[in-house]
Amino acid sequence: MQRRRTFLQTLALLLVSLGVDPAGAVPTATRNLRYLRPPGAGPEERFLTQCIRCGQCGQVCPNQAIRYFGLENGPYSLDTPFIIPREQACILCMKCGEICPSGAIPRIAREAEAIIAQVHMGQAVVDQQLCLSYQGKTCGVCYRACPLPDVALKVGLLEQPTVLEACVGCGLCERSCLQMPQAIRIFPHRQTSLPV
Repeated sequence: MQRRRTFLQTLALLLVSLGVDPAGAVPTATRNLRYLRPPGAGPEERFLTQCIRCGQCGQVCPNQAIRYFGLENGPYSLDTPFIIPREQACILCMKCGEICPSGAIPRIAREAEAIIAQVHMGQAVVDQQLCLSYQGKTCGVCYRACPLPDVALKVGLLEQPTVLEACVGCGLCERSCLQMPQAIRIFPHRQTSLPV
């Protein structure tokens, strides 16, 4: 694993030094990947400078939600951790912050108040056109998956979900959604506007 990382880092640095953007060869759809950083990670630029690409956060993740970038997100993201909520969401165990040696992922107590105050991975958005509950069929799966029910997500008539301000963007609602494409999705806070 370490050999592969070293090889990829060396390759990326070589291509950049030759004036070639290694990410430029990657299809646009891949480069526009909707991903989250681990819980507590700060702004993208700061995170990229603090993360030492050690891989410990992914090794300690009990839900195996943390993956690492190759060159698909550009050379500066190489070997940095990310989460795709539809594939495997964050369970907010906060173990990644406990093991992070650089502080790129800070230590956060596994208590609701601390998580709400310090975790800002993204924001859930409900597509009412796709949501079964808004189509008259009671569902509520996203609500039952939410680790902060009635704080981050509440339900109304027919279990119609409404996202609240305290949503931390863990992705468990998106992961559990029965619809394809999913009716509730997490959009990272680092984006300036929500995709259409």
